[in-house]
Amino acid sequence: MFDPEKVLIDSTEWIRKFFEENGPGCNAVVGISGGKDSAVTAALCVRALGRERVIGVTMPNGFQPDIKDAYKVIEHLGIKHFEANIKEAVDAVLNSINQVQTISEQTRINLPARIRMATIYAISQSNNGRVANTCNLSEDYVGYATRYGDGAGDFSPLADMTVTEVRLLGKALGLPEEIVLKTPSDGLCGKTDEDNLGFSYDTLDRYIRTGEISDMKIKARIDELHRNNLFKLKPIPKFVL
Repeated sequence: MFDPEKVLIDSTEWIRKFFEENGPGCNAVVGISGGKDSAVTAALCVRALGRERVIGVTMPNGFQPDIKDAYKVIEHLGIKHFEANIKEAVDAVLNSINQVQTISEQTRINLPARIRMATIYAISQSNNGRVANTCNLSEDYVGYATRYGDGAGDFSPLADMTVTEVRLLGKALGLPEEIVLKTPSDGLCGKTDEDNLGFSYDTLDRYIRTGEISDMKIKARIDELHRNNLFKLKPIPKFVL
Protein backbone atom coordinates (compact mmCIF):
# COMPACT_ATOMS: atom_id res chain seq x y z
CA MET A 1 0.00 0.00 0.00
CA PHE A 2 1.39 3.38 -1.04
CA ASP A 3 1.81 5.67 1.97
CA PRO A 4 2.40 9.20 0.64
CA GLU A 5 3.56 10.58 3.98
CA LYS A 6 6.20 7.86 4.38
CA VAL A 7 7.27 8.16 0.75
CA LEU A 8 7.55 11.91 1.21
CA ILE A 9 10.02 11.43 4.06
CA ASP A 10 11.95 8.62 2.36
CA SER A 11 12.23 10.30 -1.05
CA THR A 12 13.32 13.58 0.50
CA GLU A 13 16.08 11.76 2.37
CA TRP A 14 17.05 9.88 -0.80
CA ILE A 15 17.53 13.15 -2.70
CA ARG A 16 19.51 14.65 0.16
CA LYS A 17 21.77 11.60 0.25
CA PHE A 18 22.23 11.65 -3.53
CA PHE A 19 23.54 15.20 -3.38
CA GLU A 20 25.78 14.46 -0.41
CA GLU A 21 27.41 11.67 -2.44
CA ASN A 22 27.25 13.13 -5.94
CA GLY A 23 27.64 16.86 -5.60
CA PRO A 24 27.75 18.43 -2.13
CA GLY A 25 26.62 22.02 -2.49
CA CYS A 26 25.33 21.50 -6.04
CA ASN A 27 21.93 22.71 -7.20
CA ALA A 28 19.01 20.61 -8.41
CA VAL A 29 17.98 21.72 -11.90
CA VAL A 30 14.44 20.77 -12.91
CA GLY A 31 12.68 21.31 -16.22
CA ILE A 32 9.29 22.75 -15.25
CA SER A 33 6.60 21.82 -17.76
CA GLY A 34 3.52 22.81 -15.77
CA GLY A 35 2.55 19.19 -15.13
CA LYS A 36 2.49 17.09 -11.98
CA ASP A 37 5.77 15.19 -12.49
CA SER A 38 8.05 18.21 -12.73
CA ALA A 39 6.10 19.97 -9.98
CA VAL A 40 6.42 17.04 -7.57
CA THR A 41 10.10 16.57 -8.43
CA ALA A 42 10.87 20.24 -7.84
CA ALA A 43 8.88 20.27 -4.58
CA LEU A 44 10.78 17.23 -3.30
CA CYS A 45 14.08 18.93 -4.15
CA VAL A 46 13.01 22.05 -2.27
CA ARG A 47 12.22 19.93 0.79
CA ALA A 48 15.53 18.09 0.53
CA LEU A 49 17.87 20.96 -0.33
CA GLY A 50 16.07 24.24 0.33
CA ARG A 51 14.58 26.50 -2.34
CA GLU A 52 17.85 28.38 -2.76
CA ARG A 53 19.42 25.23 -4.26
CA VAL A 54 16.64 24.43 -6.75
CA ILE A 55 16.53 25.96 -10.22
CA GLY A 56 13.50 25.65 -12.47
CA VAL A 57 13.87 25.80 -16.25
CA THR A 58 10.99 26.45 -18.65
CA MET A 59 11.63 25.50 -22.29
CA PRO A 60 8.69 26.39 -24.55
CA ASN A 61 8.94 25.41 -28.19
CA GLY A 62 7.68 28.73 -29.50
CA PHE A 63 4.25 29.27 -27.93
CA GLN A 64 3.28 27.01 -25.02
CA PRO A 65 -0.44 27.32 -24.19
CA ASP A 66 -0.06 26.15 -20.58
CA ILE A 67 3.17 28.01 -19.73
CA LYS A 68 1.23 29.80 -16.98
CA ASP A 69 1.01 26.47 -15.13
CA ALA A 70 4.79 26.17 -15.14
CA TYR A 71 5.13 29.64 -13.65
CA LYS A 72 2.44 28.84 -11.11
CA VAL A 73 4.65 25.98 -9.87
CA ILE A 74 7.76 28.18 -9.84
CA GLU A 75 5.96 30.90 -7.89
CA HIS A 76 4.39 28.40 -5.49
CA LEU A 77 7.82 26.93 -4.65
CA GLY A 78 9.63 30.27 -4.68
CA ILE A 79 12.54 28.97 -6.74
CA LYS A 80 14.95 30.68 -9.10
CA HIS A 81 14.20 30.04 -12.76
CA PHE A 82 15.36 30.51 -16.34
CA GLU A 83 13.35 30.43 -19.55
CA ALA A 84 14.98 29.21 -22.76
CA ASN A 85 12.74 29.08 -25.83
CA ILE A 86 13.98 26.20 -27.97
CA LYS A 87 12.04 26.97 -31.17
CA GLU A 88 14.93 28.48 -33.13
CA ALA A 89 17.19 25.55 -32.27
CA VAL A 90 14.53 22.98 -33.19
CA ASP A 91 13.74 24.71 -36.47
CA ALA A 92 17.43 25.03 -37.36
CA VAL A 93 18.06 21.32 -36.89
CA LEU A 94 14.90 20.28 -38.75
CA ASN A 95 15.66 22.63 -41.63
CA SER A 96 19.21 21.32 -41.88
CA ILE A 97 18.12 17.68 -41.95
CA ASN A 98 15.26 18.44 -44.33
CA GLN A 99 17.79 19.51 -46.95
CA VAL A 100 19.16 15.99 -47.23
CA GLN A 101 16.27 13.67 -46.31
CA THR A 102 12.60 13.42 -45.45
CA ILE A 103 11.89 13.85 -41.74
CA SER A 104 9.53 11.38 -40.07
CA GLU A 105 6.71 12.59 -37.85
CA GLN A 106 8.20 10.74 -34.88
CA THR A 107 11.47 12.60 -35.40
CA ARG A 108 9.59 15.91 -35.32
CA ILE A 109 7.97 14.88 -32.03
CA ASN A 110 11.13 13.57 -30.35
CA LEU A 111 13.64 16.22 -31.41
CA PRO A 112 12.31 19.01 -29.15
CA ALA A 113 12.60 16.70 -26.12
CA ARG A 114 16.24 16.01 -26.95
CA ILE A 115 17.01 19.68 -27.51
CA ARG A 116 15.33 20.47 -24.20
CA MET A 117 17.64 18.02 -22.46
CA ALA A 118 20.71 19.54 -24.13
CA THR A 119 19.46 22.95 -23.03
CA ILE A 120 18.84 22.02 -19.42
CA TYR A 121 22.26 20.35 -19.18
CA ALA A 122 23.87 23.54 -20.51
CA ILE A 123 22.07 25.58 -17.86
CA SER A 124 22.92 23.02 -15.19
CA GLN A 125 26.60 22.98 -16.10
CA SER A 126 26.72 26.76 -15.83
CA ASN A 127 25.02 26.73 -12.43
CA ASN A 128 26.84 23.95 -10.56
CA GLY A 129 23.85 21.68 -11.05
CA ARG A 130 22.58 18.14 -11.25
CA VAL A 131 19.68 17.52 -13.66
CA ALA A 132 16.51 15.91 -12.32
CA ASN A 133 14.80 13.25 -14.39
CA THR A 134 11.03 13.69 -13.96
CA CYS A 135 9.74 10.45 -15.54
CA ASN A 136 7.44 8.18 -13.55
CA LEU A 137 7.08 4.39 -13.51
CA SER A 138 3.91 4.36 -15.63
CA GLU A 139 5.58 6.27 -18.47
CA ASP A 140 8.77 4.25 -18.26
CA TYR A 141 6.89 0.94 -18.20
CA VAL A 142 5.42 1.54 -21.66
CA GLY A 143 8.33 3.56 -23.06
CA TYR A 144 6.47 6.86 -23.03
CA ALA A 145 9.64 8.93 -22.82
CA THR A 146 12.19 10.08 -25.37
CA ARG A 147 15.54 8.37 -25.00
CA TYR A 148 18.21 11.00 -24.29
CA GLY A 149 15.36 13.50 -24.05
CA ASP A 150 13.03 13.55 -21.06
CA GLY A 151 14.30 10.04 -20.29
CA ALA A 152 17.71 11.43 -19.32
CA GLY A 153 18.93 13.01 -16.08
CA ASP A 154 21.31 12.60 -13.15
CA PHE A 155 18.82 11.44 -10.53
CA SER A 156 15.22 10.20 -10.76
CA PRO A 157 12.98 10.61 -7.70
CA LEU A 158 9.74 9.39 -9.35
CA ALA A 159 11.02 6.42 -11.37
CA ASP A 160 9.41 3.85 -9.06
CA MET A 161 6.06 5.65 -8.68
CA THR A 162 3.00 5.27 -10.88
CA VAL A 163 0.98 8.25 -12.09
CA THR A 164 -1.58 7.52 -9.38
CA GLU A 165 1.12 7.52 -6.71
CA VAL A 166 2.75 10.71 -8.00
CA ARG A 167 -0.62 12.44 -7.70
CA LEU A 168 -0.99 11.26 -4.11
CA LEU A 169 2.51 12.52 -3.34
CA GLY A 170 1.71 15.86 -4.97
CA LYS A 171 -1.29 16.27 -2.68
CA ALA A 172 0.86 15.40 0.34
CA LEU A 173 3.33 18.09 -0.77
CA GLY A 174 0.53 20.66 -0.83
CA LEU A 175 0.94 21.47 -4.52
CA PRO A 176 -1.93 23.24 -6.32
CA GLU A 177 -4.66 20.71 -7.07
CA GLU A 178 -5.10 21.91 -10.65
CA ILE A 179 -1.45 21.00 -11.30
CA VAL A 180 -1.56 17.63 -9.54
CA LEU A 181 -4.74 16.52 -11.32
CA LYS A 182 -3.93 18.06 -14.69
CA THR A 183 -4.46 15.76 -17.68
CA PRO A 184 -1.00 14.45 -18.65
CA SER A 185 0.35 15.58 -22.03
CA ASP A 186 3.82 15.65 -23.56
CA GLY A 187 3.24 19.21 -24.79
CA LEU A 188 4.74 18.28 -28.16
CA CYS A 189 2.17 16.52 -30.34
CA GLY A 190 -1.04 18.23 -29.20
CA LYS A 191 -2.60 15.08 -27.74
CA THR A 192 -2.94 13.76 -24.20
CA ASP A 193 -0.78 10.86 -23.06
CA GLU A 194 -3.82 8.62 -22.83
CA ASP A 195 -4.89 9.51 -26.40
CA ASN A 196 -1.48 8.45 -27.64
CA LEU A 197 -1.28 5.30 -25.54
CA GLY A 198 -4.81 4.06 -26.16
CA PHE A 199 -5.59 3.34 -22.52
CA SER A 200 -5.91 5.23 -19.24
CA TYR A 201 -3.21 5.59 -16.61
CA ASP A 202 -5.67 4.19 -14.07
CA THR A 203 -5.82 0.98 -16.10
CA LEU A 204 -2.06 0.89 -16.57
CA ASP A 205 -1.28 1.63 -12.91
CA ARG A 206 -3.62 -1.09 -11.67
CA TYR A 207 -2.01 -3.58 -14.07
CA ILE A 208 1.51 -2.61 -12.99
CA ARG A 209 0.75 -2.93 -9.28
CA THR A 210 -1.70 -5.86 -9.21
CA GLY A 211 -1.53 -7.59 -12.59
CA GLU A 212 -5.29 -7.12 -12.86
CA ILE A 213 -6.86 -6.01 -16.13
CA SER A 214 -10.22 -6.75 -17.73
CA ASP A 215 -9.57 -5.89 -21.38
CA MET A 216 -7.24 -8.44 -22.96
CA LYS A 217 -6.63 -6.24 -26.01
CA ILE A 218 -5.34 -3.46 -23.75
CA LYS A 219 -3.26 -6.00 -21.82
CA ALA A 220 -1.67 -7.14 -25.08
CA ARG A 221 -1.02 -3.51 -26.04
CA ILE A 222 0.63 -2.73 -22.69
CA ASP A 223 2.72 -5.91 -22.78
CA GLU A 224 3.89 -5.14 -26.32
CA LEU A 225 4.86 -1.57 -25.46
CA HIS A 226 6.70 -2.74 -22.36
CA ARG A 227 8.59 -5.45 -24.24
CA ASN A 228 9.50 -3.22 -27.18
CA ASN A 229 10.73 -0.35 -25.01
CA LEU A 230 12.73 -2.17 -22.35
CA PHE A 231 15.93 -1.10 -24.11
CA LYS A 232 15.27 2.49 -22.99
CA LEU A 233 15.70 1.47 -19.36
CA LYS A 234 18.94 -0.46 -19.82
CA PRO A 235 22.51 0.83 -20.08
CA ILE A 236 23.80 1.17 -23.62
CA PRO A 237 25.11 -2.24 -24.79
CA LYS A 238 28.88 -2.38 -24.99
CA PHE A 239 31.38 -4.70 -26.56
CA VAL A 240 33.58 -6.28 -23.87
CA LEU A 241 37.14 -7.46 -24.61
